[in-house]
Amino acid sequence: MQAAAPRQVPCPSCRAPALFGAANPWRPFCSQRCRNADLGAWASERFRVPAELPSDDEGSTPPAPPAD
Repeated sequence: MQAAAPRQVPCPSCRAPALFGAANPWRPFCSQRCRNADLGAWASERFRVPAELPSDDEGSTPPAPPAD
C-alpha cells in the first residue's frame, strides 16, 4: 500500500502552498513569518468579528417588574 501524499493547502496569509501535516509546525501557515503576521493583525484589531447591534425594539423599554 502506498502512503498518501502530504496534503497542501494555501497559506491563509500569503496564499503560497503550505504542507498541512505534522511536519509543518506552523500549519496552516507556510512559515513562522506568515503565522506572526496573522497574529499581529488580530492583535492590532485589523481582523474583527462583527457584533450584532440590538434592534430598536430590544432594550428601548425596561423589563416589567415581577408581579407579586
